[in-house]
Amino acid sequence: MDLQAIAAAFQKHGFETSVFDSAADAAAYLNGKIDGMSVSYGGSMTVSQMGLLDMLKTHNDVIGHWDIPEGMSRQEVYAKAAVTDVYLCSANGASETGELVNIDGHGNRVSSALFGHKKVYFIVGVNKFAPTLEEAMWRARNIASPKNAQRLGRKTPCALKGDRCYDCNSPERICNGFVIHARKLSSCDTEIVLVNEALGF
Repeated sequence: MDLQAIAAAFQKHGFETSVFDSAADAAAYLNGKIDGMSVSYGGSMTVSQMGLLDMLKTHNDVIGHWDIPEGMSRQEVYAKAAVTDVYLCSANGASETGELVNIDGHGNRVSSALFGHKKVYFIVGVNKFAPTLEEAMWRARNIASPKNAQRLGRKTPCALKGDRCYDCNSPERICNGFVIHARKLSSCDTEIVLVNEALGF
C-alpha cells in the first residue's frame, strides 16, 4: 500500500498528514507534539495498542470514559472529555481517496472528532483502508463494528456471529451514528497520522 499517495489524497482534502513506518514511531511523534495539554480519547483499540496513553499521562492531563477518576461520574467524564485541547481517535474505515468513516453508538466519539477541541488526531493503521469511500463504509459496518460489538460484549447479531452487519434494531446496537470526514472541518485543526502497521479493528 502506497501510504505516501494516500497522504497526498488527504492533503488534497485539507488535512495535515504524517506517515510512519511503525506504531512506535507514531507514538513517539505524538508524545513529542502533545505536551502540557488536556487530552481525551475515544474507545480506540489503535490508541491502546500503541501504548500512547501511558506516555502522554506523564506530562499531560488525560481523561477518558474507560478510566473514570474516583469521585466523577461517567457523564461528568464525557462532559470534560468533550472540551479538552486534544482529542485522539482512529477510524472504522478509511479510503485511499482521502476520506474517513466512523460509526458510534453513544455519540461522544464522533462528536469529538467533529467539534470542541483545538486539535484532533486520527491515527489510522493500514488495515483500515479500502480503495473507495463506499468500500470504506462497507468495512466500517461489516468488519470493524462486529469486532467492536464482540469486544464490548454486546448482544447483537453481528457480535454473536461475528461475520457482518445485520442492520439490527437491537437495544445494544453500537451502529447508531455514521460520520464521514470528506474534507477538513473549519472548526478545528485535524491531523491524519498514517501508520504502516495493522492497528485496531
